[in-house]
Amino acid sequence: MQTNLADFIKLTPDGQAADQILRSCVHCGFCLATCPTYQLLGDELDSPRGRIYLIKQMLEGAPVTAKTQLHLDRCLTCRACETTCPSGVQYGHLLDIGRNIAEQSIPRGLWKNMQRWGLRKLLSNRLLFGALLKFGQLIRPVVPTSLRQLIPARQSASAWPNTAHARRMLILDGCVQPALSPNINAATARVLDRLGIQLIRPGNAGCCGALDQHLNAQDAAMIAIKRNIDAWWPLLQHDCEAIVITASGCGVMVKDYGHVLRHDPEYAAKAARISGLTRDLSEIIAGEQAHLAALISPAQREKIAFHAPCTLQHGQMIVGVIERMLSMAGFQLTTVADSHLCCGSSGTYSILQPELARQLRSNKLDALNNGAPQTIATANIGCLTHLQSGTGVPVRHWIELIDEACTRRTKSLTAP
Repeated sequence: MQTNLADFIKLTPDGQAADQILRSCVHCGFCLATCPTYQLLGDELDSPRGRIYLIKQMLEGAPVTAKTQLHLDRCLTCRACETTCPSGVQYGHLLDIGRNIAEQSIPRGLWKNMQRWGLRKLLSNRLLFGALLKFGQLIRPVVPTSLRQLIPARQSASAWPNTAHARRMLILDGCVQPALSPNINAATARVLDRLGIQLIRPGNAGCCGALDQHLNAQDAAMIAIKRNIDAWWPLLQHDCEAIVITASGCGVMVKDYGHVLRHDPEYAAKAARISGLTRDLSEIIAGEQAHLAALISPAQREKIAFHAPCTLQHGQMIVGVIERMLSMAGFQLTTVADSHLCCGSSGTYSILQPELARQLRSNKLDALNNGAPQTIATANIGCLTHLQSGTGVPVRHWIELIDEACTRRTKSLTAP
């Protein structure tokens, strides 16, 4: 793709990055076949190729319109197009640049600005979100059914192990996950404890920054990212060998810290090292799979449908790893059609684009439930909550199932 970027962007770091990405696109259109919004709407401007053209026009100085902003807003950032692209177009990075320009050019209006500001402040504040969720759960039994489906039922966590091990890793607690599903990280700690790994929770770490980044609040995202780096860096200097992420949406963001801060003279090297040390939980467990197999009592062929989050399979390129571990634990995995397509959660997308998100969720649940599973497993809290709001089948994080398989083994060994 030939480019002629405008003076306002040409010589900036974003302009140079965008120019390189644009020039790698060969207009092949392979991305259309895997784009969820194009599948629903049939409009090329709601496909990666169409959005690339829109961003190119903006960067070359064409007027930015509300229509351009709408098509960029409709993108899920699922990055299925990146998995499909034969030319390696880094569409996600280009989209961040394009959305930032559109945000600066087109006023959204008071209500939409307040909505986005409120989402950023509420969802990234663990204490505030937790308090509001508890209130919602308190009144959940008496609210109308349509509203009750939007309030997740209260969940509890089993004990967090306190054994010290020579091997230590950090864990990102996350923003909404501790309130929505507190047992996920506790189950992670128990499984890793059995494998001789101690998890450390730095209290001064917070939101990974993805929420701000994808709502075009890049300055706020930078603050969140640097706060986490400052919280983790001293511990990484004292033999903590990795940063474990249990929510794949956070994982893809933290693995991108090195790119986001590549031009920051103070943080670039630290960010690059942290990205290099960040691991999705499945990568850690897979590395210990032989040890884990001896700790597991296989399930009684319980049927599981696994939903691979976009941030896992497209963002981090981790495919088939969790499915193999669930099979090893004795679960019977059902076949899921169109497993590459997004469920419609995508951070705040299900709130800001509810109609499209509901259509995508319905399609995904049809595919997941086709094999009549007893449980749906996934690897991201956003997907888990979004899917659960549309089905009566339990939706759980996969590590909870592995933890329960380990617990069965322990009980079988100690039974009289």
